Amino acid sequence: MGEIASSLRGNVYMLGAMLGQTLIQAEGKDFFDKIEAIRQMAKDARLDGAYDHHSLADFLSRLSNEEMLSVARAFSHFLNLANTAGSHHQISRQSDENQSPMQILSRFFDEMTTAGHSRENLMDCLETLCIEPVLTAHPTEIVRRTFIHKYNEIVALLSELELDARTQSEENIIWRRIDELITQMWRTRDFRKSRLTPVDEARWAFSIVENALWDAVPAFLRQLDTFCQREFDQPLPPAFAPVRFVSWMGGDRDGNPNVTAKITREVLLLSRLKSIELYTDTIQELFDDLAVADCSETLAQKTGFAHDPYRHSLRELIRLLQKGRQDLEAALANPSFSGPFALSSADQLWEPLFECYSSLCACGMEKIANSRLLDLLRRVQSFGIHLTRLDIRQESSRHARALQELTDYLGVGDYSQWDEAGKQAFLLAELQNPRPLIPADWQCSDETQEVLDTFREIARHPPTAFGLYIISMAREASDVLSVQLLMKECGCRQLLPVAPLFETLDDLNHAAQVMEALSGVGWYRRATGGKQTIMIGYSDSAKDAGALAASWAQYSAQERLIEVCRRQEIELTLFHGRGGTIGRGGAPAQVALFSQPPGSLQQGLRVTEQGETIRAKFGVQSLAVKNLAFYATAIVRANLEPPPAPLPEWRKVMDRVADSSCAAYRRVVRENKDFIRYFQTVTPIQELPVLPLGSRPVRRKKSSSIESLRAIPWIFAWSQNRLMLPAWLGAGEALKECLDAGGLETLRDMCQNWPFFSARLSLLQMVYAKSDRALSQYYDSVLLDSKEDSRLGQALRAQLAQDMDTVSEIGHSSQLTEDIETLKRSIELRNTYVDPLNVLQADLIRRYRALQEVGGEDEQIEQALMMTLVGVSAGLQNTG
Repeated sequence: MGEIASSLRGNVYMLGAMLGQTLIQAEGKDFFDKIEAIRQMAKDARLDGAYDHHSLADFLSRLSNEEMLSVARAFSHFLNLANTAGSHHQISRQSDENQSPMQILSRFFDEMTTAGHSRENLMDCLETLCIEPVLTAHPTEIVRRTFIHKYNEIVALLSELELDARTQSEENIIWRRIDELITQMWRTRDFRKSRLTPVDEARWAFSIVENALWDAVPAFLRQLDTFCQREFDQPLPPAFAPVRFVSWMGGDRDGNPNVTAKITREVLLLSRLKSIELYTDTIQELFDDLAVADCSETLAQKTGFAHDPYRHSLRELIRLLQKGRQDLEAALANPSFSGPFALSSADQLWEPLFECYSSLCACGMEKIANSRLLDLLRRVQSFGIHLTRLDIRQESSRHARALQELTDYLGVGDYSQWDEAGKQAFLLAELQNPRPLIPADWQCSDETQEVLDTFREIARHPPTAFGLYIISMAREASDVLSVQLLMKECGCRQLLPVAPLFETLDDLNHAAQVMEALSGVGWYRRATGGKQTIMIGYSDSAKDAGALAASWAQYSAQERLIEVCRRQEIELTLFHGRGGTIGRGGAPAQVALFSQPPGSLQQGLRVTEQGETIRAKFGVQSLAVKNLAFYATAIVRANLEPPPAPLPEWRKVMDRVADSSCAAYRRVVRENKDFIRYFQTVTPIQELPVLPLGSRPVRRKKSSSIESLRAIPWIFAWSQNRLMLPAWLGAGEALKECLDAGGLETLRDMCQNWPFFSARLSLLQMVYAKSDRALSQYYDSVLLDSKEDSRLGQALRAQLAQDMDTVSEIGHSSQLTEDIETLKRSIELRNTYVDPLNVLQADLIRRYRALQEVGGEDEQIEQALMMTLVGVSAGLQNTG
C-alpha cells in the first residue's frame, strides 16, 4: 500500500514516453536529449540523501530565455500528465486501493451496524444528509480550460483501456488518441494573454457542472438509493436532494473591484442559460425512453388524451425551455430587461416531470420511471434552474461606510462613531419601520452606490438563485443587522440568510458573543426562523496567528457557538472556509471532518472547494461520485460517532501550546523587521500581481503589509520556494516548549486519543514531506544580495529542522502514517521533475526583476516564469 502502484507507474511511464516522442517531433532530438540530461542531473543531485544542485544550476543558468521556456514547459507538462494518471488511479479497476461508491457505502454500513447502530438511526441520518460544496475562484489557478478538458479525456481513455475484451487494435486506437491529445497540448498556448475575468471564472465552474457534476449527482443518488433499498428495504423519495452545489464566482466581491453588480447579474443569467441548455439536452434524450402509450387518467387529461402522452409533456417542456432561453438572451443583450421570464421556477420543470413519473409507476412501469426520468427529477431538485446557487460576499466595512454616508446625509449622526448598542438600536428601529430610509434622490458616492446596486440586483432575482450573503471580517451583531437593513431598503421581498464570517484570531474568540447578542434580538429570531449559518475562516486566521494557533481557535469557537445555539434553540450550520492547502485549513476530507468538535455537523456540511481541489475532487464524473460517497459516509459517521471532546488537561495543554505558537509565529511575521523584505525577495510574491493569474487582486488594498495580502498568494508564494512556512511556523517551537516542560506523555496521549490533535501532527508531517530546505537555501543564494541578508532564512530552516525532530519524537497515530509514507515516495519520484523547475524559477525571478528595474520586458521570461509556477504547483499538487 505504501508503494506507488505498478499500474500507476505504467501509465505515468507511457504518458511520459509519448510526451518525449512529441518533444522529439516538435523540438528535435537535441532538445529531447537536453531534457534527459537535465532530468539525470536532477536525479544525481539527490544521490546519497544530500542535495548538490551546483551542476544542475550551472547547466540551467546557461540556457537562453527561449530554451528556459521550452524546458519549463516540458517538465510542467510531464507533471500534469503524471497528475492525470494519478486521477485515473483513484478510480482505476486495477487499483487495490480503489473502492466503488457502493463499496464505500457497504463498508460503512457494516462498520456502523457492527458498532451497534440501528438501521433506523442510520436511515434517519441518511434522510437528513446535507452536502453543500461551495465552488470558489482561485487567484493562482492558471491552467486553461482547454487543458483541463484534455486531461479529463485522457482519464476517460485510460479507464477504457481497462475494459475487458479489448482487442489490440482497439487499444492501439485509444493510445493513438492519447498521443494526439498530448501533441495538441504541446502545440497549444499554455496561458491566456489577458487576465481572467469573474465571468471567465464562472464559466469555468459551469464547465465543471456540465462535464462532471450534471451526471455525477444523479449517479451518486442512484447508488445511494440502491444501497438504501438493499439494506433498509426503503427507496429514497424522488425529491431527495442531499447534494447542492453553490458558487462564489461572480458573487465574491470582498476586495475584488472586478466583481460588480453588473457582473453578478451577468453570471446569474449565464448560469440559468447553461441550465436550460443542459435540461434541453437531457429531456431530448428521454424521448426514446418515453415512447410508451399507457398512462394514468390524470396525465391523459392533462395532455388532452394525446397519442403519446409522455412525449407530449416533454415537448411542452422543450417549448418552455426555448422560451426561457430567448428571455435570458434578451436580458443579456439588454441590461434594462427585467422580465417576466417564461421559466422562473424549478416547479415548472418538476411538476410535469413528476406527473410523468407518477403515471409510469401507476401503470406498473417502475423500471422506466426509476431510470433516466428519476435522474432528471433529481437534477431538478439538486440544480434547480440556476445550476449553482450564488453566494454574495462583501467586507463588513463596506456596509458600515454606506450607512455612515447615509446617516450623515440624513443628519441623524455619524454611524461609524456610535457604540454597538447605538448601532443595534438604530438598525432594529429601521428594520421594523415601514417607511423607506433611503431618499429616492440621494446622490451617494460611487463606492456606496455599488453596495446599493448589489442589493438591488439581489432583489431582482428569485431567492432560489442565491445561497447566503456572507460578511467577511464580521465582528459584531450590527454587521449582520446592517446587511439585513440594506436588503430591506433595496427592495428584497425575502431577505437572504446572512452568514457572518469570523476570520482573525480575535474575531473567532469573539464569535460566540456575537451569536449570543443576535439570539437575544426577538426580531432577528423571527426573521431567521431560528436558523443561523456561521462561516469559520481558516485561511486568514492561519495567516494572522499561524496554523496551529488558528486551528485551536477555530475548534474552540465552534464549540462555543454550538453551545450558544443549543442553549438558545437555534439550528446552527457551520460553514467551513477551508482552502486546499494545510496552511489554509486543508486536509483529507475524512480526517478534517473527524477532527471537528462533537455536534459540528448536525445540520450537514457546507465547505469551500477551491482551484485545483475542485478539479481533483469533482472534475471527473466517477471521481465526483466517489468523493460524494466519502463525504456522505463521513458526515453520517461524525454524527453517529462524534469524536471525543478533549479532556480538561488536554485543553490546558492546547491553550498553552496555541498561545506559544501564536507568539512564535508573530515574532517572525510581525515583529522581525527583516521579514517582509525577505519574503518579498525569496518568493515570487512580487511577480504574482503583474502576471495574468486570476480576476482577484493579490491584495485587498494597496499596501505591502502581510495583513493586506490575501491568504492564497501568501501560501502559494511560500510553497513555490519549498519552505512552506505558513503551515508550520510556530507549531514545532511551541510543542518543543511543552516537551521540555515534561509534557511528552500527555502529548502522546492526545495524539493517540484525540482526533483533532492527531490530525494536526499528521498534517505537519505532510507539510514537512513537501518542504525542502536545500531548495529554499538555493532561492536565497540566487535572490539575496549578501550572506547577511540570508540570516533570517538560515534561522527559519534551522527551526524547520528542529520542528521535524520535535514532531517525530511525539510521534503520530497510525491514521495518516500510510498516506504520509506514500506522499514521501511520491515526492521523491517527483523531485526529479520538480527540482529543475525550482532551480529555473529562482533564476527566472532574478532575470525578470533585473528587467523590471530598467523598464524592460521579455515575454519569454514572463511565460517561462508562469510555467514554473504551474509546474511546481502540479508537482506538489497544491497551489494555495
